[in-house]
Amino acid sequence: MSSKPIHEYDAKLLLAYWLARAPAVSKSFQVSPNFVAPTAQVAQVKWDPATNSITPDSAIPAWVHTTKLVAKPDQLIKRRGKAGLLSLNKNWPESRQWIADRAGKQVKVESVTGTLNTFIVEPFLPHPSDTEYYVCINSVREGDVILFTHEGGVDVGDVDAKALTLLLPVGQEFPSRETVKSKLLSHVPAAKKDTLVDFLFRLYSVYVDLHFAYLEINPLICLDGENGKPPTIHYLDMAAKLDQTAESILGSKWAIARDTTVYDPKTSQSAIGADRGPPMVFPSPWGRDLTKEEAYIQKLDSGTGASLKLTVLNPEGRIWTMVAGGGASVVYSDAIAAHGFADELANYGEYSGAPTEGQTYEYAKTIIDLVTRGKPNPKGKILIIGGGIANFTNVASTFKGIIRALKEYKSQLVAHSVKIYVRRGGPNYQEGLKAMRLLGESLGVPIHVFGPETHITEIVPLALGVTKGAGPKSIGPTAPNTPPPQSKTLGGAASNTIGAIGPEGERNQPNDQIVHFDVEKHPHDSRASYRPFDATTRSFVYGLQPRAIQGMLDFDYSCGRETPSVAAMIYPFGGHHIQKFYWGTKETLLPVYTSTEEAVKKHPDADVVINFASSRSVYSSTLEVLKFPQIKSIAIIAEGVPERHAREILHIAEQKKVLIIGPATVGGVKPGCFRIGNSAGMMDNVIASKLYRPGSVGYVSKSGGMSNELNNILSLVTNGVYEGIAIGGDRYPGSTFIDHLTRYEADPDCKMLVLLGEVGGIEEYRVIEAVKKGLIKKPIVAWAIGTCAKMFATEVQFGHAGSMANSDMETADAKNAAMKAAGFIVPDTFEDLPEVLKNTYDGLVRSGVIKPETEREPPVIPMDYKWAQELGLIRKPAAFISTISDERGQELLYAGMPISEVFKEDIGIGGVVSLLWFKRRLPAWATKFIEMVLMLTADHGPAVSGAMNTIVTSRAGKDLISSLASGLLTIGSRFGGALDEAASMFSSARDRGLTPREFVDESRRANKLISGIGHKIKSVNNPDLRVELVKEYVKKNFPTHTLLDYALAVEKVTTSKKDTLILNVDGCIAVCFVDLLRDSGAFTSDEAEEYIKIGALNGLFVLGRSIGFIGHHLDQKRLRAPLYRHPADDIFINMLPLSQPRILANVP
Repeated sequence: MSSKPIHEYDAKLLLAYWLARAPAVSKSFQVSPNFVAPTAQVAQVKWDPATNSITPDSAIPAWVHTTKLVAKPDQLIKRRGKAGLLSLNKNWPESRQWIADRAGKQVKVESVTGTLNTFIVEPFLPHPSDTEYYVCINSVREGDVILFTHEGGVDVGDVDAKALTLLLPVGQEFPSRETVKSKLLSHVPAAKKDTLVDFLFRLYSVYVDLHFAYLEINPLICLDGENGKPPTIHYLDMAAKLDQTAESILGSKWAIARDTTVYDPKTSQSAIGADRGPPMVFPSPWGRDLTKEEAYIQKLDSGTGASLKLTVLNPEGRIWTMVAGGGASVVYSDAIAAHGFADELANYGEYSGAPTEGQTYEYAKTIIDLVTRGKPNPKGKILIIGGGIANFTNVASTFKGIIRALKEYKSQLVAHSVKIYVRRGGPNYQEGLKAMRLLGESLGVPIHVFGPETHITEIVPLALGVTKGAGPKSIGPTAPNTPPPQSKTLGGAASNTIGAIGPEGERNQPNDQIVHFDVEKHPHDSRASYRPFDATTRSFVYGLQPRAIQGMLDFDYSCGRETPSVAAMIYPFGGHHIQKFYWGTKETLLPVYTSTEEAVKKHPDADVVINFASSRSVYSSTLEVLKFPQIKSIAIIAEGVPERHAREILHIAEQKKVLIIGPATVGGVKPGCFRIGNSAGMMDNVIASKLYRPGSVGYVSKSGGMSNELNNILSLVTNGVYEGIAIGGDRYPGSTFIDHLTRYEADPDCKMLVLLGEVGGIEEYRVIEAVKKGLIKKPIVAWAIGTCAKMFATEVQFGHAGSMANSDMETADAKNAAMKAAGFIVPDTFEDLPEVLKNTYDGLVRSGVIKPETEREPPVIPMDYKWAQELGLIRKPAAFISTISDERGQELLYAGMPISEVFKEDIGIGGVVSLLWFKRRLPAWATKFIEMVLMLTADHGPAVSGAMNTIVTSRAGKDLISSLASGLLTIGSRFGGALDEAASMFSSARDRGLTPREFVDESRRANKLISGIGHKIKSVNNPDLRVELVKEYVKKNFPTHTLLDYALAVEKVTTSKKDTLILNVDGCIAVCFVDLLRDSGAFTSDEAEEYIKIGALNGLFVLGRSIGFIGHHLDQKRLRAPLYRHPADDIFINMLPLSQPRILANVP
C-alpha cells in the first residue's frame, strides 16, 4: 500500500516545519505579508512494554510544565472523545498520570480492541465553538479536492453532504483568492477570509510538496485578531496519510521535521541516521499490533527484492494459508470466507517476486510454527499451499524451502493432524509438485497436490470438505525439443547449417546464423484507434532487460511474426552498442541507444515504449518519452511509483492521446501479435495458454499474477484470449478498465469481455455506467476479488496499493452486486468463474457470433541453456572447481564455516589461513604459529631486493598494486623463497636416515648449498632473534619438533666450520612448519608432503612480506619521494672498444 496513515504527532510536526518553508504551488498567488504560520507545540509519550514504563520527563519538552494540556492516544483511533480517550485542561502531573493509567492497557473502540502505547500531548486551547472549522484535502484521479465547512468539531456530521468543495485539477494553477473565498468560505466572517485563504494556500503547498495523500484538520481554529493583528490559526485534531512510495525522494524532508532539536535545541537525537532527524514511522492500524512473527517477516521482507507478507488474523484458527502472489492470496481468502469459514481463517499473506530457497524456508517455517502451536484441535488443521501460475519463478526451487520447513516440523504436523493441499503452476511446476507428492509419502501427513489443470481455488472446498470434484485438464507444456524442419523459415533466415555448400558453390559462414530483417514501414495512422497492438507493432524497451526482450522475441517467433516486435533498447547509462538475441534457433542483433531522441529518429516504425526504469527514474524517463508524438503507447512496469507522479503522467498522456499501461503492471498480451515485456511468463505458459494465436475473449485485470490464471482458464473453456491487459494495482493506473473495455467493444474481432476487478477504487462503476448507457453491448463476465475483506475485524491491506475500500461502494460485494444489477454476467463466487465463462462462450458459439477455427501447432522454441541446466535437463562439466569458499548462500562460507562463526569463535588470521589454505580448522597453537610467521616475515628493512624494487617502483609514480607486484616478483630461491626448498632438503635427509654430518657432507660433495643455512650478518655469537623466538615458541607449544631438532644438529656441524652458517629464519620456519604438518594430527603424511611440494611454505613468506612491501610503498608516497636514479659511479661499465674484432654484415 502506498498511501499510509501517520501519527498525528508527525503530521503536526510536518506542518510546523514546512508550512512556512514549502515551495509555493503557484507563483502567481501572493500570501499576505501579515500571515503568520501557526506553530505547533506537541510532545509524544510512548509506552515501553519491556519496562512497562512511559517516556521519562527528561525526554519531554519543558513547555509541558507551564501550561494546561490535552492528552490523547495517537494510534489511528477515530472518535477518541466519544470513546473516553481524551484528557482536557490538566497540568502535566495530572496528564502524565492519566497516560500512565492507560498505557499498555487493552481498550475496545467500537468493535476493535487494541493496546494503548502511543500518546500525543499538546497545549489546551480554550476557544468559542463558532471559531471551529473543518478542512480536508484528499487526492482523487482528477486532482486534489479541498473540503471546507464552517462547522467543525466533534459533531461535524456528514462532511461529504455539507462541506463545500474545490477541485484542483492536475497540472492547473491554484485558483485566485476570490475563487477560493467564493467556493469554500462563503459562510465565514469576512474578517477571517483572507487569513483562511492564506492558510489554505500554504497548507496545500505543503500537501503537494510532501506528497500527502490525505490531510484532515478538525477542528481548525481561527481566532479573532487582537489589537489590530490578523486572526490566528490553530489546529487541534489532525489525521493524515503520506504516500510511502515517495520516501525515496522525500525521506529527508519528512525526517528533518521530526528532528526535535529544530524546536527545542536542548533535546538530543539518540541515533545518527541517513538524514537529519529520524525516518518517518508508519504505524499499524488500531488493533493490529505486530506479533513477533509478523515483525520478523516484515524485517525479512525489507531486506529482499521479493515480497513476503504475513498478517495473523486468528492464532487459534484451523485454516492456514501460504500463497504465492498478491492477487492469488486474495482469492484464496475469498474462497474460504465464501464457504463460511472466515472465523477459522488464521492468517493472510503472500510470498512473490521469486524469493530464494532460504527466504522461502524462513517464511514457511514461521507459518508452520504458528500452525503447530498450542493444543491440537480435535478437528485437525488445514494448510493450503496455493498460488497462481508463476511468470518466471522456478516453482520447484521455491518448494525446496517449503519442503525443508515441513520436514523440520514433521512430528508437530502429525501431532496436530494437519492436512496439506497444494496447487501451483508455472516454470518447472511438475518437478515441484512431484517433490511435494514424494514428501507426502514419507512425512506422515496427507499432502494433496494439484497443478494448473485445477482451477486456482478449487482446492479450497476440497480442503474444507465442502465438496469434491476434479478440475478440467489443461494442455501439457510443450517439451523442449529441437524444432522440426519447416517449409518456410520465419524472417527469411537460411536453414542450412554452418559449412553447408549452397547451389552456387558458396559455403555458409558462421555469420550467416545472424538473421537480418527488412522492416516494412507501416504507418501508425493506418492502425485503428481501438487496436494499439497488432502483428506489425514495433517497440522500444527502456532499460537493459535481456530476459524480457528474449521472451518477447520468442513470443514473436511462436506467433509467426515476420519481424521482431522490439526495434531497439534505450539505456542512458551505457554507450551505444549492439546486443545479440535468439530468433528461433538463430540469432539477431538489436541496437542499444543512450537517448530516446536518437532511438525515435532511427526507428520511425516503433510507436510503443516498454519502460523498465526504476520507481525513482520512471517519472523523468516517461515524461521524456511523452515528448515524441511518434509514441502512442507506454507500459510502465515499475512498482512503487509515487502517486502524484503517476497521476501527472496519466494526465499528460491523456492530453497527448497516449495509452498508458501501468505503473505496477506486468503489461499485457495480444495473442498472435504482441507481448509487453514479461507478460504471460515463460514460453511453457504461452504455449499451454495458446497465446501464440488470437482467441475471441478480451480481458482486463488489475492483478498481473491473476492475468496468467485468466489466460489459463480462457484457454480451457473458450477458444482463448483475444487481448489481455493488466492495468496495475496502483491507486492511479494510467489506463482503467473502461479504457480497454471500450476498445474491445469497438474491435469487431473481440466477441466477449471479461473484467477482473478488486476491492478498492471506483473504476468498476465507470464500466457499469457505460453498460447502462449502451456504450458496451458485448457480453461481459465480471468479478471483483476481495469479498473476504468484510470478514476481518481489523483493517487488512491486500496485495495492491489500491486494494482497500474507503467506503461501502468500494467493497468487492458492493461492486459485484452493482455489476450484476447492471446486466453483467457475475458468478456467485470466484470458483464458479470458469463455468460461467464456458457457458457464455458456448452460447456465443451456438448463436454463430464466434466461429472456432482449427487449432494449429506452434513452432517449438528451443529452451535456453541456463534454464535447461537449472531444470536438470542437461549437464556440463564445470570449467573451474573451487573447494575453499562459497558466497552463493545467505552467508559467505570459508571451507564450510560461516563467516559469522569465524568472528564468533575469534579464530583470527591464522584460523582463516588454515581454512582457506588447508580446508580445515587447525589447533590454536598451530594458527598462532601461522600468525607468528606472518609477523616475523613482514619486513626485513629497505635494503633487501624485494623492498628495494618496491621502493623504486613506487618512486616511479606507480600505484600500490604495481609496486607490490614488483617486490613480490623478486621472491625466489635467492631471496625469501627458500622455505619450500629448505623444507624439502631437511625432511628428505632425515627421512633417508642421514645423520646431520652425512647430510652436510653429501651437500658439499654435490657442491650444493643447504637452503635455510647461512646468514650474511648473524652468527653463533650474534644470533637472529627471530629464529630464537620461533625456536622458543615451537619447543614450548608443539607436541613434537623432531625436524627442528634435526636442523639444529645440522647447524652445529655447519657452524663448526664457519660461525655464520647458522639456521636462518627461512630454514627455521620451514622445518617447524614441516613439524606442524606432520605431527599436528590434522594431516596425513601424503597431505603433508603435498603441501610442501605445492608451495604452501613460500606462501607464508609471500603473505607476510606483502605487509612490509605495502608499508614501503605507503612510506614513499607519504614522503613524496622523487623518481630514483641510481648513481653512475656505483655502476661499473665495461664496453668493448671499437678496435675489437666484430662480425660485420655484408653490405651489397
